[in-house]
Amino acid sequence: MGSVSNRKLAVVTGASAGIGLELARECVEKDFDLIICAEDHGIQTAAEHLGKAGAFILPVQADLSMYDGCKKLYQAIVDSGRHVDALLLNAGVGVGGAFLVNDLEQELKMIRLNVESVVHLSKLILPMMVNRGSGRVLITASVASTSPAPYLAVYGATKAFDLMFAEALRYELKDTGVTVTALQPGATDTEFFDRAGMDSTKVAEGEKDDPAAVAKKGVEAMLAGKDKVYGASLKAKMEGFIGEMLPEPTKAKMQGKQTEPGSAKHKH
Repeated sequence: MGSVSNRKLAVVTGASAGIGLELARECVEKDFDLIICAEDHGIQTAAEHLGKAGAFILPVQADLSMYDGCKKLYQAIVDSGRHVDALLLNAGVGVGGAFLVNDLEQELKMIRLNVESVVHLSKLILPMMVNRGSGRVLITASVASTSPAPYLAVYGATKAFDLMFAEALRYELKDTGVTVTALQPGATDTEFFDRAGMDSTKVAEGEKDDPAAVAKKGVEAMLAGKDKVYGASLKAKMEGFIGEMLPEPTKAKMQGKQTEPGSAKHKH
C-alpha cells in the first residue's frame, strides 16, 4: 500500500453497494486510492471492480456495528502507512415499520452502525487529519434528518444525529484545515427500502434518485468544503427545504403518509 504515494487516500464505509459504492467510484475518478469497508463479501467484488480504473483498492470486511469492527478498519488504515485525505462515513441501514412492532435488536444494531460507528471512527481518524492540518470528511445523513420520520422513527433519529454531529464537528474544526460535509440524500434507487422492509410503502414505489448522481454531488461538495448538500434531485432539495421550515407535527404527517406500511396501495 505504501508504494503508491502519488495519489491521495480516501476511506469509504458501506462501500459494497448503493451510494457507498458510487462514492468510492467517484473518489477513484478524482484520483484517490481507496480503503473500502463493508460487512458483506460484496466488498471484495467492489474492490476488484473499482481497481480496474488503476487505483489501489484495499477492501476491509468488517461489521462496523461492532466495536471490534471499527477497530479492525482503523488498524487496516494504520497498517497501510498512508495518510487519510478523505473520510467518507456512509455505512448505514434502515428499519422500517411501526416502532411498537419492530425488532428491538435490529433497531439497536442500526443505532450502533448509523451512530456509534460514525462517532468511533471519527474519534480515531480525525485527530490524524487535524495533526496534518488537512482533510475532508463526508458523513451521510438523509433528507429524513430534517423531519420526524414515522414508521422510520429510530432510523430518522439516527440520521438527525448524523447531521447535527457533522455540523457541530464542522464548527469545532473550522480553523484546522479539516472540513466536514453532510450528505443528505432523498429516496435513492438502492437496496435500502428492500432491506428496511419498506417495499409496501409509497416512498418505496415512488421516483428515486440515481445513486451515482447522489455520490457525485456528495464528493464534489466534500472536496469543495461545503457544509451540506442535498442529493441529487430537485425533489430531494425541496424535501430538505420543507423539512427546515415546517413545524414538526406537519412534517410528521407528511412523512407518515409516505412511509406507513401498506401506503403504496392507498390513493390518498
